[in-house]
Amino acid sequence: MKKNIKISLITVAFLSSLHAQESVVLEPLTVDSTAIKTDELKSTDAVEIYTAADIEKAHVQNLYEFLNEQTSITTIPSYGNPFTQSIDLHGYGLANGFENVVITLDGRKLNNIDSVPQLLAAISPNSIERIEIIKSSGIVTAGDGANGGVINIITKKNNDTKEVSFYGGSYGTADGAFYIANHTDKLSISANAEAQKSNGIRTIDANGNKDANKLATGSFNLTYTPIQQLELRLGATSSRTDVTYGGSMAKAQYESNPTQLAGYTSEQLFDTDALNAGLTYFVDKKLSLHVDTSHEGKKSDYVPSYSGPSYYDYNSVKISFDYTTENIILNGGYDGFYGSREQSSNTFHKQNNAGFFMSQFHFGADTFKAGYRFERVHYDFADQGLNSTHTLHGAELGYNHVLDKESSLFANYSHSYQAPDIDKFFGFDANTWTVFYSGNINPMEANNYTIGYNNIQKNNKFKASLYYIDLKNEIYYDPSYVANPNSLNSNINKSHKYGVDLSENIIVNQQFNGALNYNYVQAIIDQDSFNTSYSGNKLPGVSNHSVKATLNYLPNPFATLSLIETYRSEAYAADDFANNFSQKQDAYMSTDISATYTKNNWEIFAKINNLFNQKNGLWTYDDAIYPVNYTTTAIAGFKLKF
Repeated sequence: MKKNIKISLITVAFLSSLHAQESVVLEPLTVDSTAIKTDELKSTDAVEIYTAADIEKAHVQNLYEFLNEQTSITTIPSYGNPFTQSIDLHGYGLANGFENVVITLDGRKLNNIDSVPQLLAAISPNSIERIEIIKSSGIVTAGDGANGGVINIITKKNNDTKEVSFYGGSYGTADGAFYIANHTDKLSISANAEAQKSNGIRTIDANGNKDANKLATGSFNLTYTPIQQLELRLGATSSRTDVTYGGSMAKAQYESNPTQLAGYTSEQLFDTDALNAGLTYFVDKKLSLHVDTSHEGKKSDYVPSYSGPSYYDYNSVKISFDYTTENIILNGGYDGFYGSREQSSNTFHKQNNAGFFMSQFHFGADTFKAGYRFERVHYDFADQGLNSTHTLHGAELGYNHVLDKESSLFANYSHSYQAPDIDKFFGFDANTWTVFYSGNINPMEANNYTIGYNNIQKNNKFKASLYYIDLKNEIYYDPSYVANPNSLNSNINKSHKYGVDLSENIIVNQQFNGALNYNYVQAIIDQDSFNTSYSGNKLPGVSNHSVKATLNYLPNPFATLSLIETYRSEAYAADDFANNFSQKQDAYMSTDISATYTKNNWEIFAKINNLFNQKNGLWTYDDAIYPVNYTTTAIAGFKLKF
């Protein structure tokens, strides 16, 4: 296999012939998906923006892979499940980090009402126009859960692009995708679909079966402008996933052969269907009104199933206005969500109702931002007598000063919050293997402080930010609440986090360019009222250092060779709140290389992941390791645009 991998890369590189290079420059991008659009140089927030071109060049198999390799986000398969991965931003940990970042797809929230991570594997990278990461901010418009920040995913629309792509790879990996769009003065239509499968790497049973997986996903979007002042929108998305994954293994097994059978096996069938509709009416050049609604139905089923499938029903509506002048931008409105989960004849409800207002003022080189959100969260679970309501307040203040045409300083503060998901009201008794109702749990609140510096030149884009987060009632799952085997969801009375984010994009010359992301974070438990032995400890599952680096070599205008390095330092195992387990989370390391040849309307590419066969895994506790990205894999394929 390794010989074939080398040949595929050499073939792509050999196709290149020497030609003069075209100029490539860096420039400030616009933050489009926040309440108020702004130039990233003038932004009062720490932001990262990635375009469709960035995603295409990475040649990733799914969105998690792009986030983990190219951004400051940390992702890792959730207890072995590669389709619903854990996500961490700014040190909330691999266990609960995904609940502390709001992820939206064209404005629709992907966060669940329970402890299931967002399903990003169902979003085809081929369909994405841009990704915007707003760090330690965004609570005013994103709402419940935006403690670490917000990830906004915007799909392609309103263009005449048509493209199709295929790739195949090791372990029976295969993928096919298409995107098609047509645009006229009044009507824009786009559609995309992707089908993917893998025969699996790890043996999961005595019969030699592997951890195979497959998915199919697609979307359709329509925009109609009957008159110049009115835009009507309609869209639909659907996905079907089937993923099998193995359980944890002991350290000796992991070090000997991480592909071997160990522990239990899980198979999850996860279906989602969503409809969205909206309109924008431009009252005049300054004032516009927006209405967006969506309905999403989901079904999650595990094989074998012990409690039956879970059925989700989500409905949301957002009504807002924009008022824009040369120096003042105002945005406000109502944000509503109603979600339910039905399982084993038990139905849980969570309802969010919020009003928000955001303002931005420009005075020469200075930009000021101020916003407020009022949100009421209601729970209803009649079977356990749960009927409670929390009232929460979010706020944002920001300032940016442009030093010159290339650089700026910024500072911001936000007060954010996270209401508990419906699973947080329960504990687990391992003696009887039963889940029990444990009563109310407090919402989490955070005060976020960030200062930063931007420098954007034609051949260099540098960003630096420092942050400090003061938290109250941080929500976590305590594996030893009273005494083993009992476990319970609980609150940490007081905790704090601080860190540094650095990013650098540089064009050295016409042949070489690169990118670097470095993140340093400390997450400390200050006071835990339920378990005093945790006070002063580090939050488990948080790596202090993270580095993502990419070096690109362009021998001619058509060919690109890329080297990608990903590193995260060791951490305490995910359940090690006492910081005393004998085994720690090993450092994560992966080296990837890719080659691309693009000419006219076609492209061929090849990529090797984990070139040096580095073992990686997720430690939950001693001798409980879930192998992830633990062997070398490769893909090769082509893309056609017409």
